[in-house]
Amino acid sequence: MFDVGRLQPTAESKRVLRISRGGTVIKTSLARFFLPMALALNAGVFLAARQFGVSLELAIVIPSALILAAAGFAERNMTYRPDWKTGQGDLRTDITSAALLFGVVDPLLKWLLPVPVLALAGAQAMEIGAAVFPADLPFATQVLVATLLAEFTSYWSHRLHHRLPALWWLHALHHGSQRLYWLNNFRIHPLNHAINYILGFAPLLLIGTPPDVVLGYLALTYPVLMTQHANLPLRSGWLNYVFSTNEVHRWHHADNARDGDRNFGRALVLWDMVFGTYRYHAKGNDPAAVGLYRPTTYPARSSFAKQVWSMFLPGCCKAAQ
Repeated sequence: MFDVGRLQPTAESKRVLRISRGGTVIKTSLARFFLPMALALNAGVFLAARQFGVSLELAIVIPSALILAAAGFAERNMTYRPDWKTGQGDLRTDITSAALLFGVVDPLLKWLLPVPVLALAGAQAMEIGAAVFPADLPFATQVLVATLLAEFTSYWSHRLHHRLPALWWLHALHHGSQRLYWLNNFRIHPLNHAINYILGFAPLLLIGTPPDVVLGYLALTYPVLMTQHANLPLRSGWLNYVFSTNEVHRWHHADNARDGDRNFGRALVLWDMVFGTYRYHAKGNDPAAVGLYRPTTYPARSSFAKQVWSMFLPGCCKAAQ
């Protein structure tokens, strides 16, 4: 005889169902609020540090590191694309690049950038430039002005790296990975990073942007950069029309120029919208594959050192795209 009682959910099955539903709610909430919370964290810590005289650099670095670590941890449990969880011989390159970037390249650029700017512009021009920046405006407005300028020059630097063969060869190291995940935001040729850094920040120095305003720009944009390559199913909603989120930035890493020559903005998408290179779809927002444009002669599977050095070899930049 058919036993109806066997169809009744047991206490254990109910508990498992509650846990499953709870996990789904948590993942959905994280997908929607991860980036807004990261932006709020960075902004809140930065403003508090500015108010109480705490190191503004630490107020940016520490929350940003926590956001990056949280993105890496979250990838284990709420992956956007499972095939991107598997290493493709790229982990060593990404770790080496990140170590070099944070340990050598970034510190050198930070301390040396004022020297060539002063040498090229001259002390008198620097004094004139110091009067250009609207330092009498409210702090938030100053940060907005600095952000728009830095993003404008960064946009064109990035776009030129996709247009000029020699610059594309430099930039190809960043596009060489065939997956996106939390660490490969820092996969970049040192010279490529130096060019972007100088073009992004030298104009701010030339017009006399106050240091705390420049740091305010970094506090605003670092959460975006820390999550821009994350293999997470984020659903950032309207923020996708303001920032170059991981949803938006995926298109930039498509393995063909038609899809990949899009979304050049460092952290904002404003200039992409202005110059017609913005791409985002609320649905079906996923390139078929990511990686270098094909065909290519770039040695993407070589070691980090060989990829960096390839820029200086004869005939390096032919048929790079």
